[in-house]
Amino acid sequence: MALNGADWIFIIAFFIVSLVIGLVVAKQSGKNTSEFFLSGRSMPWWLLGVSMVATTFSADTPNLVTSIVRQDGVAGNWVWWAFLITGMMTVFVYAKLWRRSGVLTDLEFYELRYSGKMAAFLRGFRAIYLGFFFNVMILATVSLAAIKMGSIMLGLKPWETLLYASVITVIYSAMGGLRGVIITDFFQFGIAMAGSIIAAIVIMRLPEVGGVKQLLSHPEVQAKLNILPDLSDTDQLWSLLILPLAIQWWSVWYPGAEPGGGGYIAQRMLAAKDENHAVGATMLFNAAHYALRPWPWILIALASLVVFPQLENIQAAFPQIPADKIGHDLGYPAMLTFLPHGLLGLVVASLIAAFMSTLSTQLNWGSSYLVNDFYRRFVNPNASEKQLVSAGRISTVALMIFAAVFALLLTDALQGFSILLQIGAGTGLIFILRWFWWRINAYSELAAMVISFAVALYFELLHTKLGFDPVSTHWKLIIAVGITTVGWLLVTFLTRPTDHKTLVNFYRVTQPDATGWQPVVNSAVQEGALQKDQIQLGKLPLQIACIFIGCFAVYGSLFAAGFWIYGRVVPAIIGTIIAGLSITGLLILWNRIRKL
Repeated sequence: MALNGADWIFIIAFFIVSLVIGLVVAKQSGKNTSEFFLSGRSMPWWLLGVSMVATTFSADTPNLVTSIVRQDGVAGNWVWWAFLITGMMTVFVYAKLWRRSGVLTDLEFYELRYSGKMAAFLRGFRAIYLGFFFNVMILATVSLAAIKMGSIMLGLKPWETLLYASVITVIYSAMGGLRGVIITDFFQFGIAMAGSIIAAIVIMRLPEVGGVKQLLSHPEVQAKLNILPDLSDTDQLWSLLILPLAIQWWSVWYPGAEPGGGGYIAQRMLAAKDENHAVGATMLFNAAHYALRPWPWILIALASLVVFPQLENIQAAFPQIPADKIGHDLGYPAMLTFLPHGLLGLVVASLIAAFMSTLSTQLNWGSSYLVNDFYRRFVNPNASEKQLVSAGRISTVALMIFAAVFALLLTDALQGFSILLQIGAGTGLIFILRWFWWRINAYSELAAMVISFAVALYFELLHTKLGFDPVSTHWKLIIAVGITTVGWLLVTFLTRPTDHKTLVNFYRVTQPDATGWQPVVNSAVQEGALQKDQIQLGKLPLQIACIFIGCFAVYGSLFAAGFWIYGRVVPAIIGTIIAGLSITGLLILWNRIRKL
C-alpha cells in the first residue's frame, strides 16, 4: 500500500523527534550505570507510569488481541486480563519493597536476599537466561508484528522492515539510556493511543462495517461479543476464565505481569524518586493497561471478522505475504489498509511508536542484566563506569541483531504468547513468597526455573513425537504448575536456608510484613541486630483489601466501557457505579497506604 507525501510527513517527523530525544539526553545518560539504566533514580510517577504502559503497548499487542478475538471472542482476553490481580499486588505490596531495596536491577536482588555461591550463580545464570535468551524471544515476537505490519501496509520484505524500524530505536536506546527511553515513551504513547482510537473510529464508519450498531448485529460478530465465556462450554470456561483467575495470574512469570514485580516494571520502580512515586507509577500503569487501551483494538478485531472472516480472505487480499506468516493476528494491520492518506501516515507512525517503545525498553532492560549482573559481577568487577556504559551500548546493538534473526522463524503473535506462558509456568508463586517467607532460598528459585523450562520443552518438542495425544494449552499449564511447584517446594525443604546474617540484612533493608519471618526476626531481636520499631506487622490485611478494591475499580471501568459501546445501558451503569465506588474507596485509603 503506497503512502503519499502527507503520510511520510507524519512518519519522518516522528523518527526525527525520537532520535533527537535520545541524542539530547545522551551526555547525562552516559555519566554512569545508574544514569544509563535507572535515570539517576529521579523519575516522577506519571512519567514512569506512562513509560510502563507504552512498553506493553507493543506493535504485537493489537495483533495479539485481534488473534484472540477472532478465535475465542472478546472473552478470550481473560488470558491476559487475569494478570490485573498480579498488577495490583505489585501496586500495593511490592512497589515499595522494590524501591526500598536499592538494587540497580531486579537480578541484583538475588545476592541481597540469598547467600553463598548459589546466589551468585543464580544471578549470573538468570542474567544470561533472561537478559539474552528470554529477552531475544520477546524482542522477536515484537519484531514479528512489525514484519507483518510492514508487509501489509508498506509492501516491505521482512528484513527491510526490521532494518528500517530498528536502526533509530537502537541509536536512541544505546545513546540515551533509560532516561531517553522513558521520555521517548511519553511522546510515543500519545501517538500510539491517538492512532488506535482514531483508526477505530474511521474503521467503524467504513461502508463494509456500517457503524458500531451494524457491526454488533453481524452474524460473524455476534458470537464473539460476550465479555465472559459461555458458561455452558466447559472447555472454554476453564481455559479462558477459571484457569487464568485461579492459577495463571500467580503461577506464571510473564514480562510486564511478573508476580511480585520484576523485569522492566521493577526497573521503572527502581528509577522512581521515592517509594510513593513507585506506587503511583504502577497504579497508573495498571489502570491504563487494562481499562484504557483494549476497546479500540477489540472493535477493529471485530470489524476484521466482517471484512476478512477467514484466513483465506486475508491471503487473497495480500498475496505478497508468505504463507507461513498468515495468521489471525494479520486481521489488525489488514483493516488499517482502509484508512485514508494522512490518517494512514499517523496510524503507521503510531504503530512504529508502539514497536519502538517496547523495543527500546527491552533492549535497555536486557542490557542492564548483561552488563550489571554478568559482565561487571563476573567478567570485569573493576570496570570503570565509562567501560560499563560502553558495554551497555554494545550489548544493546547485539541483542537487536539476534532478535531480528529469531523473528524470521516465528509465524503468529499468539504462538509467541503461548510459548512465553508455558516457559514461565509454575515459577510465579516463588516470586510472590520470597519476600514473605524466610525459608525460600536460591536452590528453590533455580529448581523452579529448571523444572518449568524442562516441562515446557517436553510439551513443545517431545510429547507428540513420543506418540502421545496432543494436550490442550490449559492442561499443559496446570500440569506444568503442579510439577514445578511440588519440585521447588521439595528442594526448599531438602536444602539449607539462606545464611542468617543475609536474611536479617534483607529484612532490615526492605521491611516486608514480619509474619513469615518470625524465626529470623525473633532471633535478630534477641541478638540486637534488629530493633522492635523495625519490625512490620499487620500491613498485609490493608494491602490485600486495596488489591481487591483496585481490581474492582479497573475491571469495573473496563466492563463499563464495553457495555456502553454495546449499548447495554443497565450493565454499563452497574459497571460505572462499581468503578466509581472503588476509586473513591482507594482515594480514602490513600493516606494510610502511603504510610505503610
